[in-house]
Amino acid sequence: MISAHYPALQVVIPLLGAVLCALVRRGSIAWLVALTVSWIMPVIAAAMLWQVLADGPISYALGGWEPPWGIEYRVDALSGFLLLLVSGVGAVIMPYARTSVASEIHASRQAWFYTMYLLCLAGLLGMAITGDAFNVFVFMEISSLATYTLIALGKDRRALLAAYQYLIVGTIGATFYVIGVGLLYSVTGSLNFVDIAGKLDAIENTRPLLSALAFLTVGISLKLALFPLHVWLPNAYAYAPSAATSFLAATATKVAVYLLLRFFFTVFGAGFVFETLPVSNILLVLSIAAMFGASIVAIFQDDIKRMLAYSSVAQIGYITLGIALANQSGLTGGIVHIFNHAMMKAALFLVLGAVFYRIGSVHIDSLAGIGRRMPVTMASFVIAGLSIIGAPGTAGFISKWYLAVGALEKGWWWLVFLIVLSSLLAVVYIGRVIEIAWFRTPSEACEGVQEPPPMMLVPIWIFTAATIYFGFFTDLSAGIAGKAAETLLGGLK
Repeated sequence: MISAHYPALQVVIPLLGAVLCALVRRGSIAWLVALTVSWIMPVIAAAMLWQVLADGPISYALGGWEPPWGIEYRVDALSGFLLLLVSGVGAVIMPYARTSVASEIHASRQAWFYTMYLLCLAGLLGMAITGDAFNVFVFMEISSLATYTLIALGKDRRALLAAYQYLIVGTIGATFYVIGVGLLYSVTGSLNFVDIAGKLDAIENTRPLLSALAFLTVGISLKLALFPLHVWLPNAYAYAPSAATSFLAATATKVAVYLLLRFFFTVFGAGFVFETLPVSNILLVLSIAAMFGASIVAIFQDDIKRMLAYSSVAQIGYITLGIALANQSGLTGGIVHIFNHAMMKAALFLVLGAVFYRIGSVHIDSLAGIGRRMPVTMASFVIAGLSIIGAPGTAGFISKWYLAVGALEKGWWWLVFLIVLSSLLAVVYIGRVIEIAWFRTPSEACEGVQEPPPMMLVPIWIFTAATIYFGFFTDLSAGIAGKAAETLLGGLK
């Protein structure tokens, strides 16, 4: 049955799609290929997640070589959740991309955009599904190299500098990661996650083991833009094409967080990482610094894409805060915020892409009064912005509620206060945009502006509706996140 090969198809189909896009060299046909592939992926991911929730983890041995000797693709509640998120985001963004890409990228380069998008998608899905540490590195490089190209395709010449900066930082991160994997291999003789975890039980706190954890943590933290290793992110998000920014903001850093969770809880074990070592305290400090530092910087940005980029750094702080808490509620909050933040940040960046499509700018002064000219589009910004703040009735509130409960379970009342206080900073920078867009006299740039085409507007509102839906109905989001957290914490050593 073809369903038995879903894990392999999750990676093979976008890779083949990328090759086909590169061969056709026509933007419209390449978009059609990318759209078809993007719509197939979440169907496969949903089928695997359904099977995992019903029957337990899926193990797929490539080439018939059983793990740990061969490469294993492994899907559990956490990886299945992430596969559905990444593929679902791609599926929703791709219809939007046709109009957006056509307006921002020269016709001769549009096919390359879709080629790189599918390569990036394949890399991200591969990182989430593989159970082999070195295979993660291979997929990491595929997604990273494609991402550098996606960013460099931006209209602004500063996109080239942003891509170069990300290339340097990404290379350092990948180097740290592969050194960590090499050290793990030197003490265990294995690259399979499950096999490594079993062998580490018999190994004491040796220097190679501690060094491996350190290298892996720093390398992955560079990829997920953990404060203060986030310097590449603002420019990358600000100058990349709008469709690329939306996709990357919703997926790339989330997959890196998944890797951190996988190594901390599945490979090394929460007992070793959080009880033997001061990792929890370090993560806690860096998370709080991100929540406040990045939010304060966001307040003073005039480029709204840069503002949302710094907001992403702050929101990553909430995710890592959940990891630092390392209890059921806190970890559930961190994992569900991976999902919730993807929904609301995709909506916000797609709104800015629509604004850029109409007026050619996302500078805050250019947005004066645009809410009166594009009310449907800017209403989406308001709703997604409220979710960033954590207003009740939105997905963002659910995340922060779980984080607050996790903090209270540890008796950390002061942390609940900091979560609320940092959310008030989001009120300032989101409120600043809302005030200018809705309560100012329309600027010259906004005169005669209309709503974007339906192919752009519908994806925006799918994500916006998701931020509302998952603020009330949490069985899929918080429910699966809770199961994933329970599984991760069950691996205590």
